[in-house]
Amino acid sequence: MDEKTMVSDTLSMINSSLVGYANVISQAENIELRQTLQQIRNNDETSQYDLFKIAEQKGFYKPAAQAPEADVVNVKNTFVM
Repeated sequence: MDEKTMVSDTLSMINSSLVGYANVISQAENIELRQTLQQIRNNDETSQYDLFKIAEQKGFYKPAAQAPEADVVNVKNTFVM
């Protein structure tokens, strides 16, 4: 397995775990459990971003073009009350 595939697989696994944490956190009644899960999620988000930056630097990942500012403002206005 080459490095690009390993990085891609790892990013995919972390992204899936982040979705799982969100589901569990939203249902956790015990505050200590909730805080622990939030900290684990935060650490995973940091690791995911660090790995993403490495992948981007190595040319493994090419982000989509940035949206025009007018589109960003339009979306913000749609969701901000």
